[in-house]
Amino acid sequence: MTTTSAVPSAVPAGQAPAEAIALPSATAYAEAVGQAVRAAAAYYDNGSSALDDDAYDRLVRAIAAYEAAHPGENLPDSPSGKVAGGAVEGDVPHTVPMLSLDNAFSDEEFTAWAASLERRIARPVASWNVQPKLDGLAIAARYRQGRLTQLVTRGDGTAGEDVSHAIGTIEGLPAELTEPATVEVRGEVLMTTAQFEYANEVRTQHGGDPFANPRNAAAGTLRAKDRAYTVPMTFFGYGLLPLPGTGDGLAAELADSAHGALMDRAVRYGVNTPASTQVPGTVVSTVDEVLARVREIGALRAQLPFGIDGIVIKADLAADQQAAGEGSRAPRWALAFKLPAVEKITKLIDVEWNVGRTGIIAPRAVLEPVDIDGSTVTYATLHNPADITRRGLRLGDHVMVYKAGDIIPRVEAPVAHLRTGEEREIAFPAACPQCGSGIDTGEQRWRCERGRNCHLVASVAYAAGRDQLDIEGLGHSRVVQLVEAGLVSALPDLFDRLTRDDLLGLERMGETSTDNLLAALDAAKRQPLSRVLCALGIRGTGRSMSRRIARHFATMELIRAADAEAMQQVEGIGGEKAPVIVAELAELGDQIDRLAAAGLSMTEPGATPPAPATEPDATDASEKSQPSAASGPLAGMKVVVTGAMTGPLEKLSRNEMNELVERAGGKASGSVSKNTSLVVAGEGAGSKRTKAETLGIRLVAPDEFAALVGEFIR
Repeated sequence: MTTTSAVPSAVPAGQAPAEAIALPSATAYAEAVGQAVRAAAAYYDNGSSALDDDAYDRLVRAIAAYEAAHPGENLPDSPSGKVAGGAVEGDVPHTVPMLSLDNAFSDEEFTAWAASLERRIARPVASWNVQPKLDGLAIAARYRQGRLTQLVTRGDGTAGEDVSHAIGTIEGLPAELTEPATVEVRGEVLMTTAQFEYANEVRTQHGGDPFANPRNAAAGTLRAKDRAYTVPMTFFGYGLLPLPGTGDGLAAELADSAHGALMDRAVRYGVNTPASTQVPGTVVSTVDEVLARVREIGALRAQLPFGIDGIVIKADLAADQQAAGEGSRAPRWALAFKLPAVEKITKLIDVEWNVGRTGIIAPRAVLEPVDIDGSTVTYATLHNPADITRRGLRLGDHVMVYKAGDIIPRVEAPVAHLRTGEEREIAFPAACPQCGSGIDTGEQRWRCERGRNCHLVASVAYAAGRDQLDIEGLGHSRVVQLVEAGLVSALPDLFDRLTRDDLLGLERMGETSTDNLLAALDAAKRQPLSRVLCALGIRGTGRSMSRRIARHFATMELIRAADAEAMQQVEGIGGEKAPVIVAELAELGDQIDRLAAAGLSMTEPGATPPAPATEPDATDASEKSQPSAASGPLAGMKVVVTGAMTGPLEKLSRNEMNELVERAGGKASGSVSKNTSLVVAGEGAGSKRTKAETLGIRLVAPDEFAALVGEFIR
């Protein structure tokens, strides 16, 4: 359950789902039951509950704990043992009860449940089916002779609401099956991330408040009948069963089929299922294999284009399911393994406007601290002023904040129904917050009219950093000195204007420190083109993209000659980013010329130009003697580096490790997937190592990797 309102004071903020909330009295218990019933009613109606997912789970567990300790005191409205918390009803009877699932929040809870299931059926579970728990609304889609005739919500599990008006608006739910079968397909209706963004654009264009999250959007859209606009949703099937009128042969076949076989049949019918995603349902044999798959799906969560809030684990065989039976609320043969909450509600306190090294003016949300996915979140991205306007955000709003994996937290939308009238409009800056100059508002991302010169100190300090030109002794405070003394007004000044006497004239600069800095500046001239390109701080690029561009074109001359179409030939550069990079290179033309004249490298060692546009002697002898990456030991391999390096690699930064991978012919990546060829796992490798083990990807220790690519280590 993911919802769209603030957590009441009865539920402590930041507490993990598995932790108990103590209800000290019958009064507190009655209040908790009332909160849970109201939250469930709003949640199953349109997603606008007064509790978020994490808070609701903890509240229901506290109610169950109180009832276990005080038998006979259960209130009739208690959500315990009821589908949808007992908060909703419907008028279309289900042919077979449409139940909820019990939850587990840890490996230990799942293992105990699995053991109890095997005791119940008096034998080991033959096989387990593991699939993502999609964060949407459960519906039953009824097909007669292969044609979709009715859609029904879960309701209270025995009867639901007819939402057949939504037929034709849900992707993945065909109007006609590939076979003329009379069956019921059960599954989840949700909005993908892209559909959610589109829905909010259309909704705000029609004067409505933005939806707080994808589930809220799907719930409201599924029930809407008279809107002036339509937005798409997506269906994922998770069940297939007979209806009255299903032939005896097919009915018997469905009743005796394993869950995995039912899902295969649904796919053959043309119904969308998780089989088409990065997290397809899988069948495994042991509890350990189930837990490994749970970890694998959890690791992929941040990359999915739709929301999941857990993993559904089922006894796969029909015989095991039938032996286990069902309770009044949930089947005894299936369980939801809940993942940590990645979405919470908190308050937007303020908006800060920060100026980056290229002059981009970026808004940042200041939040009332909230615990999400194991960390305390105080700040979140707001992207740009247009995004603030489109989402209709105001200071003082309760906002839905999303965080998953290593992704920077983002504000999704305000929870509009919680507004009190005391919220205030967000003031946009009229001048650059850094230097007071005018602002170029011609694009969605606003920029100071002075561009990178606005934040010269940040720009030069970035260029001098370890992963760029690696100029030892030129830290932030020294750059401030140089800029304030008028010695540096652009990056090339470090190389073609700065003199020994200039440095000796600065405070705390003696002869030794001066000579050391001059030596470091001279060493920087030998850095490869990719480092120089990164040091320029071109918008739309970073360390990885600078390496890709340098290795694709091989020389600065070819990079500068490339138009937007040619730039798009570089992996990861699309139609939107390419013209920005080309324009930035043109803007930096004078600086690039000065850097080249000062002796900085304008070629990438080991790289081959896309066309024979340079003379054979265009590179110096040292570059010609570099081993060829095209035939290197990592040729054609996608490599992920994780954890702390040791041995010969100990002093290499992560960027230097990625450079090493690419010099040896591989492609460096930051995430593990089924396409990964090799994972270099150092000390403390963590989840990436676990995921590689789960996927059966080759793992090597730092020493083994160093031996493999030894000739490419500098």
